[in-house]
Amino acid sequence: MTKNPLRRLPRQRLAARAALGWERVWPALWPPLGVLGVFLLVALLGLPLLLPPWARPVLSLVFLAGIAVAGWRGFRRLSVPGRDEGDRRLESASGLAHRPLAALADRPAGNDPMALAVWEAHRRRAAASIRQLRVGLPRPGLARRDPIALRAGLGLALFAALVIAGPEAPERLRRALVPDFGLATAAPALRLEAWVTPPGYTGAAPIFLDAAGGDLAVPQGSRLQVALSGGTGGTPDLVIGSAATPFRALDARSWSAEAQLDHGARLVIRRDGFEVAGWTLTVQADQPPTAQFTDPPARAARGLGLRLPWRAGDDWGVAHLEAQFRLVARPQAPAHTLDINLPGAQPREATGNAGPDLSAHPWAGLEVQVQLMARDGAGQEGRSEAATLTLPERAFAHPVAQALIALRKSLSLDPTRRREAQIELDRLANAPEAFEHDTTTFLSLRSARHRLARDRRGEAVAEAQETMWETALALEEGRADRTARALAQAIEELREQLEQAMREQQENREATPPQENREQGQEQNQQPPQDQQQDQQQDRQRAEQTEQQRQETDRRIQELRDAIRRHLEALAERLQQENAESMPTDPQNRLMDRRDLDRRTDRMREANRQDRPQDAERELAELEEMLRALEEGRTPRSEAQERQRQQRERGERQMGVVQDMVRRQTQMLDSGHRRAEAEAEQREADRRAQQLQNRAPWSRPAPQQDQQQERRSATEAEALREAQNEARIQRALRRALGEVMQQFGDLTGEIPAPLGRADQAMREAQEALGQGGDARTPQQTAIRELQEGGRQMAQQMQRQFGQGEPGEGEEGEGEGEGQGPMMGQGQGEGSDQAQGQGQGRDPLGRRTREAPGAQDNGSDTRVPDEAELLRTRRIQEELRKRGAERTRPQEELDYIDRLLRRF
Repeated sequence: MTKNPLRRLPRQRLAARAALGWERVWPALWPPLGVLGVFLLVALLGLPLLLPPWARPVLSLVFLAGIAVAGWRGFRRLSVPGRDEGDRRLESASGLAHRPLAALADRPAGNDPMALAVWEAHRRRAAASIRQLRVGLPRPGLARRDPIALRAGLGLALFAALVIAGPEAPERLRRALVPDFGLATAAPALRLEAWVTPPGYTGAAPIFLDAAGGDLAVPQGSRLQVALSGGTGGTPDLVIGSAATPFRALDARSWSAEAQLDHGARLVIRRDGFEVAGWTLTVQADQPPTAQFTDPPARAARGLGLRLPWRAGDDWGVAHLEAQFRLVARPQAPAHTLDINLPGAQPREATGNAGPDLSAHPWAGLEVQVQLMARDGAGQEGRSEAATLTLPERAFAHPVAQALIALRKSLSLDPTRRREAQIELDRLANAPEAFEHDTTTFLSLRSARHRLARDRRGEAVAEAQETMWETALALEEGRADRTARALAQAIEELREQLEQAMREQQENREATPPQENREQGQEQNQQPPQDQQQDQQQDRQRAEQTEQQRQETDRRIQELRDAIRRHLEALAERLQQENAESMPTDPQNRLMDRRDLDRRTDRMREANRQDRPQDAERELAELEEMLRALEEGRTPRSEAQERQRQQRERGERQMGVVQDMVRRQTQMLDSGHRRAEAEAEQREADRRAQQLQNRAPWSRPAPQQDQQQERRSATEAEALREAQNEARIQRALRRALGEVMQQFGDLTGEIPAPLGRADQAMREAQEALGQGGDARTPQQTAIRELQEGGRQMAQQMQRQFGQGEPGEGEEGEGEGEGQGPMMGQGQGEGSDQAQGQGQGRDPLGRRTREAPGAQDNGSDTRVPDEAELLRTRRIQEELRKRGAERTRPQEELDYIDRLLRRF
């Protein structure tokens, strides 16, 4: 069934009228849209921000007026399309002739049937012709009005401006539309911080820029960092010369920027077209370091060393200085490099005189060229002029050693002469009588010969030369001298390593900001993420360098340990060869206890692991002292005897303190007896007075009774004060006894049990005296136990340390034997003579205070009073409290530990 085309006609007519309306509205709408597009283009490009604040609303009003005028002119003659216009649109768009749509709406003028039939046929043909009605696309005709396509150019310009504005587009539009009548200067809330961080190799502190501007000179490679917060306006720009870089937003009100300063330029911070701050920067280029010889290099006046007087300098400090030696006969040979220690860390100007000993080098005795090379923190190098000299060489008297040294020098001049060297080594090995048929020398010669014959590496020649040198030294000096020289070299290398570790530790402390500065920077949130990553990377690099330094130090410690072991073996071998029958067989007479070596090196390693090079250097100094004692003939046995004598003297002083305690305790007991007798007499007098008063109450007046009562109260108060004073003295004696017990336990490893019981008795006496009671019984117990404790102390000293030598304060064998009974008696006058003690000595064998030399034997021992003990306790508590604060510097903590050990 065919659809009726007239059913779709109303919709088609409406669409045609809409197309006609668009063709009329769009030409009228385009002028105001064009003016609006121009305004958006200007706003997105930020041009209104370049105008004064008062001119921005004027510009907005001008564009608004232009939009209004263009819209009025375009829409004033605009009319709505009618139905007939819509039909004509459909007929023309569909290509229909004779206006068929009008025929459908017309009516015949008459009622003639024939005419009506003809008209009806005509309508059917018209209706059939509108089956393919089309509205067609609107054709506003802008191409005729804009033949040069300004509309396309405006669209492209808007797209480009939108891309340029990026995320700032909404803010730029807002700034262009919203009036801003503020001042051109920065708001009071604006905060600007700018600083320049010089390169790390300069060691210079950050330079903070004044917000008011000015001139500034900075090192090349410095890093500029700017932080801006607060104020009003858009995103600021950092302008260096002609290049502008927008700040990076940290939050809604904070921005930051950074830049590398390699060239001098004008530095400006611009915001909304206004200059917030500006500086004129001058970049100082880093100059290469300089190095030179202050005097021509020559041989030292004494010894086999060289004299290399040098001077080096750099604008920011010399980081490394070395001397390079090149063989004149073989300029193509690799240079021998010798590091020169600099005074301090990266000095700007430094002078010195290096004295290396190169007599053991394969080039010794040959002509070389020496040149200084200095390097700064930036990696730049500076060289001195080359100087020519002949390296000092050692003179050998042994014929085989002379031949080996000559062969070694020939290989230095021409390493390709391996065949000639093999023949010479065979000749020397085939004449064993020349080296006393020494098996070690023969094996060394054969080893060097086979290395030259079979090892084709270039390093094989140097290894063979080293074997020749060791063999020549062994023939000339002997093993002990060689090991002594190797030991001295190992000690020197370890000392240099520890000094370098301490310098790097100090540099890391200076480069690392304090913890409070880091926390403050994090709170202000002004450090960019790139700086945080850079700081973390620097921390990791410093940690890696510290770990490498620690491993190198540990290796040096192991080399020192091996060198000491070899030197001790060599000394023992030499002594055995010189006088085998006189070698001691007692293991206590060894030259050095191997356990002492292990303890020293283990402590050095522990200090190295804990990053305490100062302690390791102190252990190294003590080890050197032990080696010097070895050279001077002070064996560990004599040192052990000296330590034993000192320990014995300490024990005697402690026993003297116990004897003084017995005396002080006896005085307190006598005082208690006198106080008890006085109280008994007072009670007896009171009893008699009370009996007399009861028998004759009228015989004594009341005032006399009151006076008697007052005297009795005063006597009791005085006795109480005296008892409390003795309680304080008793407490001081008890504390002194505790110190003696601790010291004697540290000395002998055992504390006599009677001393503990004496301490308990003293505590009971102290409590009784504090309450004003009778303390005679515990005091008697304390005296008895102190005497027994002194006797046991003398016995322990006798068992552990033996009898002292005559002239050291003892009186032969009878002294130690008589100490026990004398302490047990408590009164030493009679027994002193019974045991053969000299005149003027106490039961412990010490001189009395009246005897000559009493001050040398501890008879002037004084028990500290309560105030001194209390002050000592407070000092100990303060030291322990500070020692528990592990955030203190390591040097301070070590000093506190040493003080606590003294206490």
